Amino acid sequence: MSPSTQRIFVSDCEGPISKNDNAFELTSHYVPEGSRFFTLISRYDDVLADVVRRPGYKAGDTLKLILPFLKAYGVTNQSIIEYSSENILLVPGAKEMLQHVRSLMPSFMVSTSYEQYMHALCDLVGFPFENVHCTTLDLDKYVISEKEAMQLKRLRGEMVEMPIPEIPKSANSLNDLQKEFQETVKRLDEIFWRELSNMNVGRILREVNPVGGEEKAQAVQGIVTRLKGGFQNVMYVGDSITDVAVFRLVRERGGLTVSFNGNAYAVREAEIAVLSEDAVVTAVLADAFNKLGKRLVMKLVEDWKPSTIEKLGLTQSLMKRLFSLREKRFPRVEIVTSENMTRLMEQSATFRKTVRGEAIGRLG
Repeated sequence: MSPSTQRIFVSDCEGPISKNDNAFELTSHYVPEGSRFFTLISRYDDVLADVVRRPGYKAGDTLKLILPFLKAYGVTNQSIIEYSSENILLVPGAKEMLQHVRSLMPSFMVSTSYEQYMHALCDLVGFPFENVHCTTLDLDKYVISEKEAMQLKRLRGEMVEMPIPEIPKSANSLNDLQKEFQETVKRLDEIFWRELSNMNVGRILREVNPVGGEEKAQAVQGIVTRLKGGFQNVMYVGDSITDVAVFRLVRERGGLTVSFNGNAYAVREAEIAVLSEDAVVTAVLADAFNKLGKRLVMKLVEDWKPSTIEKLGLTQSLMKRLFSLREKRFPRVEIVTSENMTRLMEQSATFRKTVRGEAIGRLG
């Protein structure tokens, strides 16, 4: 293929490739009551990014908001490297999927995850780190005094007592949330944008720039520009609110967008929804996209069944792995339409929890 017709594969990491939410897991491990603490901040992230639309804020900035607290509890670069390396949990078939897709077309990962985690994952699956766009982090360069560490620990104690906001589907402003949740958001605004900003360790909030939301979209734009490609030849796989901006960019310019066990935010913006316990289905869709292009992939999905898939001429190993799933649960693959969107949003969100666990599955 010439550069203008060369297909390009881009995927988020956590969700489509690994079951981890590394930032959630780090926080749960190092911060007291860290699971609830992270869930609160993640939901606050959803409110700021999708409801309030705070200027200068983007989905995925949770990964900088937690850092002063990780610092207060003694987390270092080496802590993140060691914990990440020891706790990677791949989606079954992810390594084989990446190897197959890389044999077909230029392949990239665009992830909000910290670079320490992405290095460890790339080492495990044999993926070139130079083809990864992720959050740069040097936690060791920030100094925290004992006084500030104590302040942050006190704030953590206050925060874990707050009610975690529930976001109505139709919410368009803070006033659409229940009163107690509005109070939570207002107090968190004070903590992050006034109290932490006035601390020395608050530099982290100004200097760390998670690759989420628009940064993901910019990264994909950069890949396409560098390869002198066209968006109609891009396949993007994502699963969360941090993929919304990329989904919109790729979809509006003629590329293919796939939600893999996505939450409601992802399903709402993708053209294809996948519910699967195994990443092999991504390899099948990528293979079909490489051979046939978007229009015929959509036709394949309209008639998604083993007899139709067999006509693709996939490799024997790919076919064998895919069809072995019939003994468990054959992957569900559907085109997202206005008629089925609500159903798919609910079913995918539920299925996501069975694959990644309840705590991670319910995060934005």
